[in-house]
Amino acid sequence: MVFSSNIFLFVFLPAFLGVYWLSPARWRNAWIVLGSYAFYAWWRVDFLALFVLVTVVNYSVGRRIHAAHVAGAPRRARHWMLAGVVADLAVLGYFKYANFGVDSFNLMLTSAGVAPFHLADIVLPIGISFYTFQAVSYVIDVYRRDTPPAYNPVDFAAFIALFPQLIAGPVLRYKDLAPQLLHRPLSGDLFGEGVARFMQGFIKKVLIADSVAPLADAGFALQDPSMADAWLTALAYTVQLYFDFSGYTDMAIGLGLMMGFRFIENFRQPYVAQSITEFWRRWHISLSTWLKDYLYISLGGNRRGRLRTYVNLLLTMVLGGLWHGANWTFVVWGAWHGLILAAERALGVEGRPTGFRPLRWGLTLLFVMLGWVAFRAESLAEAGRLYAAMSGFGPTGLSAAYLAAISQFNLALLMLGVAVLVLGGLRDRLAAVSTRYLPPQSLARWAGALALPVFIAAVFKLSADAYSPFLYFQF
Repeated sequence: MVFSSNIFLFVFLPAFLGVYWLSPARWRNAWIVLGSYAFYAWWRVDFLALFVLVTVVNYSVGRRIHAAHVAGAPRRARHWMLAGVVADLAVLGYFKYANFGVDSFNLMLTSAGVAPFHLADIVLPIGISFYTFQAVSYVIDVYRRDTPPAYNPVDFAAFIALFPQLIAGPVLRYKDLAPQLLHRPLSGDLFGEGVARFMQGFIKKVLIADSVAPLADAGFALQDPSMADAWLTALAYTVQLYFDFSGYTDMAIGLGLMMGFRFIENFRQPYVAQSITEFWRRWHISLSTWLKDYLYISLGGNRRGRLRTYVNLLLTMVLGGLWHGANWTFVVWGAWHGLILAAERALGVEGRPTGFRPLRWGLTLLFVMLGWVAFRAESLAEAGRLYAAMSGFGPTGLSAAYLAAISQFNLALLMLGVAVLVLGGLRDRLAAVSTRYLPPQSLARWAGALALPVFIAAVFKLSADAYSPFLYFQF
């Protein structure tokens, strides 16, 4: 089940929220667990058992770590923490990387003239990257004494299973959500805020991302793209990915508000960044802070000299790339960002610049778009075709094959997406100027007046398209 589906909009969500709001406060977390398990099981019932097992193991490990701390046994607490982290990563590693490891090993065998061996194809459980990262952060935070352990197993199960963010984030931390699991307000104003935020995300996903997707899909499918094909493809995917993923996040945050939760923001106009360092403070914020707090700092951060700092940045981003998927394209994408981050650290590039420097912005956006090509490509060879075409090796104009695969509607929605990004960037960078002639209250009223009819149009489009999967579900 996905948010952008009729079964979710008109059956699951009204039924869930109806029972949730009518239930006494003490039963709402239990209803979250039941509803979230039903939401997850809609995809595959068998993987629900794995999901429950991860929940039970991490709840138990958290309790063991706390008991060891109370008993004054730090070594035992550390052993339990390592056991929990290893168990979580073993689950993630088996389901996400076993096939990748076997395929890579077989490639070496065949190149040496040795017959490859076969491993039964392993199906990737949906959302496993997100809920295992949440489990890992919980175990480490309890070990670091950054949060007390969950005492009520239902509350902990609700934290892991919370369906708005279960499939594609944002990556939540127990220490941030624990107070809300114990007490959270329900109000008409908060519910209305959540509905508006959900509609905003739905429009971004269904109306813009899904309409731009054919431009990216057609371009990556070309065997001999022209220069114009390749650049238009890269631009289309840059727009599609942002509106798809930030749209999901908006819907998740909106659903959380309807239930009384406030989740962290996950995007802050990332395409106005003037360095890759700033980009990662604006893009997928929950993941970038997770990588910093639990991987980069654990590797030593910037505490062991300049060279080690650069190595840690590179390793963090390579592993972050692998987290996204078991493919060498993700390794290349992570290494690309890691190398640029290291170079920016060496050059003293600001991570939170003041003012606007067009040259730095343009260069940053170019780096991001080039990285997205590897991120989207199914193989290094496919990425290489696009890079060669973008470099001007071949024809320059739009090819007949590409034009035959796209429509004017796709191009119009791409331009709309670009316009929305430009306006959002102007509002971020030039807030005083952007509201000079139109007060913020007027902007909000215009947005509110347009949201409902555009949302209805997006629902009709969804019904016509029949299916609208999120890009980040594959991770």
